[in-house]
Amino acid sequence: MRMEHRSHDAGELCEAGRRIYVRALREGHLHAEEARAAPCLSDLGLLHPDGQDDRCLRPTAPAVALPRLLGAIDSRITAQRRRESRLADVFAPLMDLDRRWTSAGDSAGAAVIHGRLRINAAIDHVASKAQVEALAIQPGGSRPVDDLLQDLPRTHGVLARGGRLRTLYQHTTRHSPPALTHYRDLEGDVEVRTLSELPDQLLVFDRRVAFLPVNKVRDTAVEIRQQAVIDYLVTVFDLLWRLAVPLWPTPAPQRASNGVTPRQRAIAALLTDGLSDTEIAARLGMNVRTARVHIAKLSAFLNSSSRAQLGYLIGRSGILDLPV
Repeated sequence: MRMEHRSHDAGELCEAGRRIYVRALREGHLHAEEARAAPCLSDLGLLHPDGQDDRCLRPTAPAVALPRLLGAIDSRITAQRRRESRLADVFAPLMDLDRRWTSAGDSAGAAVIHGRLRINAAIDHVASKAQVEALAIQPGGSRPVDDLLQDLPRTHGVLARGGRLRTLYQHTTRHSPPALTHYRDLEGDVEVRTLSELPDQLLVFDRRVAFLPVNKVRDTAVEIRQQAVIDYLVTVFDLLWRLAVPLWPTPAPQRASNGVTPRQRAIAALLTDGLSDTEIAARLGMNVRTARVHIAKLSAFLNSSSRAQLGYLIGRSGILDLPV
């Protein structure tokens, strides 16, 4: 008995479609009548006509189908980002006219903003008036190119008005720098530095307005205008800036000390605190696989045979006392 095909979102493969596709891959072909039970197979291009038999269909190789489907998803995401950017551009000049969507608290110098479109519109509005300086903390390793491109109009505006831009990334950006190549197109006072660990995201414009995320998904933010709080955030930024290693425009070399790189030294410090591989990767803005590779190198360097012994040997070796 043939089961009724349940409707589902376009661009998805249902369980019935998966079973039929698997059978087609195993047998090399499929009768066209059987494919009617899962029309999503044709929609996704997973089955195509058999050139020798009109009654049969042949499966598209997974290695061919998957990149094509992923590319279609990526195109939809890019289009959606462009629509968001255009909508934010439309609303940016309206921010002065109506701020009723912000939570109460403007009198205290802070307003909670809900929704990414509203957050971006608020940032664009403030950035469009910035004259002196833009400070940014961007944790989490190398930023996606699309995110960086979204920020470039804001950056160009500040720099075009004679302001300066200072940005802090994590050290992982030094090892995957494609997004940073876009800084080459900027004209003006631009500096980028990196640290092993950073607090959450921060944007400060002209040392008068700051934006901070409220949650991990970053769909809620707080806009701060209270000068005492701004001064404190700028002081924190300046402390981190002095500790950070220059990356742009002239990168400082990251040399190993006694065979241990700065990246491995940061991992060693977190190992002695008892953090897991996943926690270390999250703190340092790298994937777990990369963190484990460095941990393995530390183990080999110190001739450690266990995780517990590694922590002991790190403390005894003096690795943590090496200059940064």
